Amino acid sequence: MRRGEVAELAGTCGLGAWTAFGVLTMVVVGHDGLPLFGDADLVSWSGAHRPDVAVALARGLTATGTGVVPYALAVLAGIIAGRTRRQRALAVALCLVCLGAGQALRYAVMARVARPRPPLTDWATHASGWAFPSGHTTTAALAAGLLIVAVRVRGPRGATLLTLVIGAWGASVGLTRVYLGVHWFTDVVGGWLFALGWLGLCLGAVARWLPERLTPGTTDMDTDPARRTAEPTGSAAGGRADTAAEQTDAAREQREDHAPDDPGRRGRSRPA
Repeated sequence: MRRGEVAELAGTCGLGAWTAFGVLTMVVVGHDGLPLFGDADLVSWSGAHRPDVAVALARGLTATGTGVVPYALAVLAGIIAGRTRRQRALAVALCLVCLGAGQALRYAVMARVARPRPPLTDWATHASGWAFPSGHTTTAALAAGLLIVAVRVRGPRGATLLTLVIGAWGASVGLTRVYLGVHWFTDVVGGWLFALGWLGLCLGAVARWLPERLTPGTTDMDTDPARRTAEPTGSAAGGRADTAAEQTDAAREQREDHAPDDPGRRGRSRPA
């Protein structure tokens, strides 16, 4: 896809996701943070289906949605996306800025909404702060989105399978928050929508305003075959010019080797 198409598609998806997030936020605020749309039923079901092995796995998975792991994945995404050393360095910086700025913006929204978490008796792990949107969910979704974009840019073998695995990890982190009883399901949905919206806007901005030679996934050289064909190099053009000059000189010498034609004489001209 062309850069303009990427910017338009990413921006449209980002604005759509944030519109849905805004609607959900207004509904949450309008209900004073109370459970919505089956939130309480899902938390109750999770509390009744918690074998020790499942809880241990859920705790281990949910721990990957915060701390060092998401930022390490963001760095990995930048390394994968770039082709040259300069592109990799720039891509890593952009991924870290996207993740860090998204975290800061999510904190601001969380403090503003100030939605309470589920009752403490339902918790199966430690949690802190307000509930909406889910912090682990947002962070994991942003890291997974950055990594998916990097994989799709490079297009290695098995890119589809890698996309599914990364997406499944990002979604599973959010679901563990509900299973462990520290978030309502609408908190998780809010985190997914927030991450999708922020990632879409960041990707659209990069595709629209970043210079093409610095865009991760492209090289610094001109990759347009038609342009290389239509615009010959200096050496080739100079060679053709020299050949044309030599042909002109040879023709001039051939004409000078014969006497000028006399219209009154017949026959062939006398050699000089």
